[in-house]
Amino acid sequence: MPKRVNQIIINNSDIIIKNWLKIVSEKRIDEYTTSISEDLFHSTNREFVNVIFKSLDEDRLTSEIETFSERLVHLGWPLSYLTDGLTTFRRVVFDFILSQSQKIDSDYFSIIIDKVNGWVDPIINKLVDEYSGNWEHTVSLQRVALQELSAPLIPVMRNITIMPLIGTIDTERAKLIMENLLQGVIKHNAEVVLIDITGVPVVDTMVAHHLIQAAEAVRLIGANCILVGIRPEIAQTIVNLGIDLSRFPTRSSLRKGFETALEMTGRKIIKEDKSKEMIEDIMKSIEKE
Repeated sequence: MPKRVNQIIINNSDIIIKNWLKIVSEKRIDEYTTSISEDLFHSTNREFVNVIFKSLDEDRLTSEIETFSERLVHLGWPLSYLTDGLTTFRRVVFDFILSQSQKIDSDYFSIIIDKVNGWVDPIINKLVDEYSGNWEHTVSLQRVALQELSAPLIPVMRNITIMPLIGTIDTERAKLIMENLLQGVIKHNAEVVLIDITGVPVVDTMVAHHLIQAAEAVRLIGANCILVGIRPEIAQTIVNLGIDLSRFPTRSSLRKGFETALEMTGRKIIKEDKSKEMIEDIMKSIEKE
C-alpha cells in the first residue's frame, strides 16, 4: 500500500473505527450477537480493529491475530463474525479514502481497490486459518474427552470394576468399550467387571452382540463380566430377539451385581448383629450402678 494511503488510514483510524463500529452495531440487531452483553460485544469489536490496524502499522501479520482467533473460538463466536467484520471494514476503508480524494477516476479507483485488498485479504486468510485450526483443536479435545466419558472403567474395590454405560451404543462406541474394557482389566488387575446398562435406552441385536463380544474378550484375558441394569422391557426385548446370554451372567440391579461380584472374588456382605452388642452395653451399665 502506498505510504500516502497508508498514512491516511492510520491518521484517520478513529474515524474509520467509529464508522465501522456503527455499521457492525446496526447489523447486530438481526444476528445471534444480540444475546451477548454490550460490554463484551464492544470490547471484542475494539480488539478486532486493533488487531487489524496493528498489522497495517507494522506492515506484517502479527501474533495478535492468532490470539484473537483463539479467543473467538473460546467465546463460541462463529467464523462469519470475522469474515463479515472484515468485509464491512474493507468497505468502510474504501469509502473513507475515496471521500478524501479530490480526483477519482477508474485508474485511481482500481489502484485503491488493489492496495486495500492487498492489506485486508492476508488478514482475512490468516484469521480464517487460525480460527479453523483453533476450532479443530478444540473439537479434537472435546472428542477425546467425550470418548473417555462414554465408556469409563471405574475401580470400586480390589479386583472389581464397573463400567456404567449411558446413551446409544453404536459400532464406534462399541469398539471403544471393548478397548477400555481390555485395557482397564489389565491396568486394575480386575477379576470381575460390572457392565451397567441402566442408562442404555435400547438393547437390540447389534448392541447385545457387541456386549457379548466384549464379555468374551474379557473372559479370554482371565476376567468375568456381569451385565447389570436389566430392566423388564430390556429383558423382554432380549427374549423376543432370541439373544443368548447364557454365558454372560446378568442381574437386574447394580447392587445385586456387586453382591455377585463379591462372591466371585471370595467375599460377601455380612450384616452385623447389633442386638448382642446392645445387651452387653446394658449389662455393663447395670453392673456399674
